[in-house]
Amino acid sequence: MRNTLLIGSLLVLLLACTAMAQSTATGTTNLTVNVVPEAWLQVDASTALTNSGHFDPFIGTTNFTYKIRTGTAGSGTLQVQVAEFSPTGGPTVAGGNLTYTCTLPSPGTACATAQTASTSTPTSVGTFGAAAHSAKAGSTGSVSWSLLDDPTYAIGNNYKAVVTWTLSAT
Repeated sequence: MRNTLLIGSLLVLLLACTAMAQSTATGTTNLTVNVVPEAWLQVDASTALTNSGHFDPFIGTTNFTYKIRTGTAGSGTLQVQVAEFSPTGGPTVAGGNLTYTCTLPSPGTACATAQTASTSTPTSVGTFGAAAHSAKAGSTGSVSWSLLDDPTYAIGNNYKAVVTWTLSAT
């Protein structure tokens, strides 16, 4: 009888422990996020400018992909600034020799007319209005370059000008 009482007591304790192990507690949390204006840009690494004949302009196209989000009262800009060609003696940006036209689909507005590239200040490729949102995968555009073929340029195939692109959003 004593063993039966001991076994019965152990069973009651075991059931009590099992009942406590089955309790459930819940809670909640709020996730918050601050979505801000943002801009991302990917540009062709290199663009070859070529001409089709005697002293025709050197032409080429640079393609780009961008993502942008502007604020409800914000805006955005896409600009380029070109460093002078090097080495010296060849093509030159100075004097309006390098111009470009822009393709910038919605939500952007492309530069309306041919632009003259500058080595001293950024020039416009396009603008974005308030609450502009590009496609989730990005939107694409291009800049078509035209460089005067001046007979005074020294012969060479290693002339290079670096173009700095800036996309901003507020």
